[in-house]
Amino acid sequence: MRRTVRMAGLILLLVSMRSGAAAAGQVPQDSDHTLQAMRDEMARAKTRLELKIPNIDLPVRPYYVEYRLLDLELREVVAEFGTILSSTHTRNRFMDVEARVGSYRLDSSNFVSDDAFRGFIGPTGSVGIDRDYDSLRQDLWIATDQAFKEAVETYSRKQAYLSSLARQSDIDDFSKADPVQLIEPLETPDWTNRNWEQEARETSATLRAFSEIHESRVTYYLVYATQYLLTSEGTEIRKNRHFAAIEAGMGTFANDGVPQNHFYATYATRPADLPGVDAVRKGLNVTGTELMALRAAPPAQDYTGPVLFEARAAASVLAQVLGPAANGARPPISFSPVMEQLLGNLGGKSDWVGRLGARVLPTSVSVVDDPGAKDFNRTPLIGGYAVDDEGVRAQKVALVENGNVKGELMSRRPGPDSNQSNGHGRAAFLNDAKPTMSNLFFTSAETLSPAELKKKFLDTCRAEKLAYCLVVREMDNPALSLLHQEDFSELLASYGGGAGTGDRLPLVVYRVYPETGREEMIRGSRIIGLNSRALRNLAGIGNDSFAFNYMQSQDNGFAGTALGAFGSARSGLPASVVAPSLLFEELEVRGARGEAKRLPLLPPPPMSPAK
Repeated sequence: MRRTVRMAGLILLLVSMRSGAAAAGQVPQDSDHTLQAMRDEMARAKTRLELKIPNIDLPVRPYYVEYRLLDLELREVVAEFGTILSSTHTRNRFMDVEARVGSYRLDSSNFVSDDAFRGFIGPTGSVGIDRDYDSLRQDLWIATDQAFKEAVETYSRKQAYLSSLARQSDIDDFSKADPVQLIEPLETPDWTNRNWEQEARETSATLRAFSEIHESRVTYYLVYATQYLLTSEGTEIRKNRHFAAIEAGMGTFANDGVPQNHFYATYATRPADLPGVDAVRKGLNVTGTELMALRAAPPAQDYTGPVLFEARAAASVLAQVLGPAANGARPPISFSPVMEQLLGNLGGKSDWVGRLGARVLPTSVSVVDDPGAKDFNRTPLIGGYAVDDEGVRAQKVALVENGNVKGELMSRRPGPDSNQSNGHGRAAFLNDAKPTMSNLFFTSAETLSPAELKKKFLDTCRAEKLAYCLVVREMDNPALSLLHQEDFSELLASYGGGAGTGDRLPLVVYRVYPETGREEMIRGSRIIGLNSRALRNLAGIGNDSFAFNYMQSQDNGFAGTALGAFGSARSGLPASVVAPSLLFEELEVRGARGEAKRLPLLPPPPMSPAK
């Protein structure tokens, strides 16, 4: 976990997009000399790279070296109320070099030390976009030297720390993997004949109809990339990746001055597959209408009782809860108890580790993660890939069978229950790979129709003689709905500490009065205690499975934790969850969140309708 140790270091953010079809073999005859430069520099590193340390007889050599390179071409168009705020089209190439010192049993990785500064020239950085052989070898040479020296220093610190412990772990630091050869032909970006700027103008203009929206952003994010991986074990990969997103955030104020936010997001594996103007305008209109309803809705009150999550909201909740629960890797070693406690508070330690065979869900439920799945009921799934970011072929993993833990998602970082990767070491833009979901399927052998589930919900509400019960139709994603970093930071300050223990942020919530069936929207609620243990005794499961595509955050400190489901196309990893509606017999919901702010002195100016 080499970059995790740089607690004040450079954070690299971007997307790791869906892989195309696999094609093994030698590099085709093209102008790309990237792999050859990587091969030649790797050969030098394997045979000649060493460091002589005083008072040590044998020189230190790396036992594992890894070169990763991302050739990225992207277009980003940002619009507000029918006006383009920015439009960029860029191409960059980024490299990352990792060297491990020691052995598979104990090495220089996965150690959080207090060494924050690593020097100006490091193992990660930009390289030339011309695919020039000599230039790339020069960059790899410098980066390899720096990565190796860092590894030697970190290994020494790690050994010193471990020697102070009364009992050390018997789990390996790194697992062996069979070399993979996967060389795809270079793919030429196809931006299609669509005018992306005009589409951004037309779709963002939809929000002109809502003059009480104070601020909005509609972002088109279109990516083509070629990813390279070369390891000293013999893995050689060149694969094409492509991804596209339309994300929108918008904000207003309720009459009492409390901010209200909402978001819209849609994703595709290629830019050409994004929905057209009419479909996006329809979605934005629904979102804007809901935001206006939230603005006028009464604030939520404290509540304890049955809660029904409709399928879209249920899939989002499962993304937040099961993401960290299914992670089977061992957490990093930290010299600081504060850091370990922070990881625990955020949900970075799995509830399922050490519980193989234990019941964690209703006995009718099974959970499978399948990177090979392409779609569900004609809805494309975006989390698939053929080979993970550590060069291990993707595998379908049965996580839960008949309610009992069957397996866990594994990277090459072993854990208490498994010492081998199952092809789920994923990372966004050259970050450290972590066990991460791809396409998750939550199914049950015993289900109810939406009408039957609603009836059971209302019957439970009547039996408990409650004046009303709650239905959640959509969960919040503050990474999209909050438009300013200071607002996001403020939310995390109040919320992040409880995320690991089950705090959740519903967005579209209704009170349902059981005697009449009347529904009333409320705003600002927060669910308490909805963790993996709360899923064990679900009161009802629907038969209305919904495919939820979203971005998993890859920010350091977020990835693999309960906050991991809060991502965006700019800084996230594609994933999908397929899940039905879920009925909880009892949850605690707290009242309105958010601090009131001063409202504008004048009403909003009139806006002409979208053309």
